[in-house]
Amino acid sequence: MDVAIIDYKAGNVYSVIHALERLGLRPVLTDDAERIRRADKVLFPGQGEASQAMSYLRKTGLDRVIRDLRQPILGICIGQQLMCRHSEEGDTPCLGIFDVPVLRFQPQRHEDKVPHMGWNSLKLKVESLEFKEDCPLFRGFEGGEYVYFVHSYYVPQCEWTIATTDYITPFSAALHRDNFYATQFHPEKSGSVGERILQNFLEI
Repeated sequence: MDVAIIDYKAGNVYSVIHALERLGLRPVLTDDAERIRRADKVLFPGQGEASQAMSYLRKTGLDRVIRDLRQPILGICIGQQLMCRHSEEGDTPCLGIFDVPVLRFQPQRHEDKVPHMGWNSLKLKVESLEFKEDCPLFRGFEGGEYVYFVHSYYVPQCEWTIATTDYITPFSAALHRDNFYATQFHPEKSGSVGERILQNFLEI
C-alpha cells in the first residue's frame, strides 16, 4: 500500500511514521503534490501554529491539493483543525472541508488547564446528533476507549462529529465527511487503541 504523509513543516511527524512502520508500512513524507495525489492513503498530521501552517500550505499549493483529494485522508491534531473553516489561533482562514470554526478552550475552573494534555475517553454516539451509519474509523469500538490529546484549541460538536470527548466542554474528538477523516487526538501516541484506529483507516 502506498501511504503519503503530508510534509508541511508542522511539528514532529516521526511518531506517525514509526506507528505506520509498526503496522508493516513504509510511508513517504512529502510535500510533492503529484506524489500525494497518487498515494492510496494520505495522512495529514502535525503540531504547530495554525496561521504558519496555513501560510505554508497556501505558498506551496498544498491547500488546493488537500481539498481535491479523492482517496481517504486522515487529519491528526492540527491537521483536523486546519480542515475546518477558521481557527481562532491567529485569526486564520483554514481549508473549509468541515464548515465549522476552531475555538480556544476557555477555562471555567481553577483546575481547568490549557493546553488539554493527557488521556481522555471517547464517546462514539452523541445524543444531540443523528448518525446515519457507523464510521469505519471506529470499527470494533464500543466507546469509552482512552486516547491521548495535546491541544489548546478544539472543534465544537457539529454535523460531521463522529466521536466526542468532554474537557471543559464537549468537543469533536473526530470528524468524518466523505473521504475526509480527522482526529483531534493522536492515534500514533494512543497505544493499542490508536494502532487499531490507524489500521481501520488503512482498511477503508
